[in-house]
Amino acid sequence: MKQPPAAETGTGSQDGTGAGTAAPTAVENAAGTAARPAAAGPAAEGAGGAAAGSVIVTRGLTKRFRGGQPAVDGLDLTVPAGSVFGFLGPNGSGKTTTIRMLMGLIRPTSGSARVLGAPMPGAARRVLPQVGALIEGPALYGFLSGRDNLRRLDAADPDADPRTRDARIAAALERVGLAAAGSKKARAYSLGMKQRLGLAAALLRPRRLLVLDEPTNGLDPQGMREIRALVREVADGGTTVFLSSHLLDEIEQVCTHAAVMARGRLVVQGPVAELAAGARGRLSVTTPDTADAARVLREHGVTNLVVTGGRVTGEPPAGPPGPAGAFDPADLNAALVRDGVRVRGFGLERASLEDAFVALTGEGFDVAG
Repeated sequence: MKQPPAAETGTGSQDGTGAGTAAPTAVENAAGTAARPAAAGPAAEGAGGAAAGSVIVTRGLTKRFRGGQPAVDGLDLTVPAGSVFGFLGPNGSGKTTTIRMLMGLIRPTSGSARVLGAPMPGAARRVLPQVGALIEGPALYGFLSGRDNLRRLDAADPDADPRTRDARIAAALERVGLAAAGSKKARAYSLGMKQRLGLAAALLRPRRLLVLDEPTNGLDPQGMREIRALVREVADGGTTVFLSSHLLDEIEQVCTHAAVMARGRLVVQGPVAELAAGARGRLSVTTPDTADAARVLREHGVTNLVVTGGRVTGEPPAGPPGPAGAFDPADLNAALVRDGVRVRGFGLERASLEDAFVALTGEGFDVAG
C-alpha cells in the first residue's frame, strides 16, 4: 500500500500493527475535508478569475523540485464544469504532481491554480469540503473494517451530518460493490478493494468535483467496467470528474474532455472527439494480393506499411484526403485495381485517442505517471 505523500503528516498506523491516533491524511483527502495545504503567501480572491464555466483553471502552474528539472512547467489547464476530464501523460509527465498542487498538498513554485473559482492552496479550507479525491491510492487503518474506516473519516468532516452517517456509509459501500465486505478488516482487502473503499470515501457526500488518480488501478476487467459506469453516474448527477489514467481506452470510453502532458508540459487539451479527430487514421486495404498492394501503396506515398494476414495498413500521404487534398483515396483505389490488385476492402480507419496520444507525445501510452 502506498504511503501518504511527503507533504502529509498523518501519524496513525496504516497496516494495523499499532494503534493509530490520527486519521491517515490520504484518506482524509479522499473526503476532501482535512487536507493539510502547503503554506502559501496571500492571494487575492479576485485575482486571475477562473474562466467562466470552469471548475479548475491553472495559469503558468510550475513545480520545480530541489536540484531538478520542472516536474510541471507553465501549465495552463481549463476543466469545464460538468465534464469528465481525462488527464493523460507518459510516466513522469507531471500528472500526479499537478493533482497534488490542485488539492493543496504541495505548493507550486510559480503560477496559480483555482479550484471551484477559489485560489489554491489559500482557499483549501473552503474548497476541499466540496471536493472528493482519491490520490495515489487510499491510506487505511488496517486494523479497522472498511465500514469503520469510513466512519472515522466521516466523523472528521465538519460538514458531515452524524445523524445520516450510517445510511450514507451503507450507500457508498453499495455503490462501489463493497456492501458484503464492509465488515472485513482493511488489511485483508486486495488492492482493488482498497481502491473501491477510497472511492467510497470520496462519495460519502455529494461533491461538486471528484478527483481520481488512477481509479481503476488493481481492478479486474469487470471491476473496471463497474467503476466506469459509476463515474458516468456521478457525472450525470452534475459532479465534474477529473481523473488521471494510463488506460487510453478508459479515457475514450468515459471522458468528454482530455489533456495530454509530456515532460511536465501540456501538449494539448480539448474535447476527446476533437483530439481523436486531429490524429490521422490509417489507410486499410483488404486483399489476397498483399505484396502487390504494399508495393503500389508505397509507390503512391503511403508509409509505415504493415501486412497482417490479408490486410495492408499504412499512413496515408500528408494532407487532407479528397480531390483537393494531397491524396485522393479514390485515386489510390484505382491505382491498386489498375495494377491487378484484387481489392476486397478499402478505407481510412477512424483515428483513436491512442493514435492522437502517440502522435502528440512521441512516446508509448502504457504509463502510470
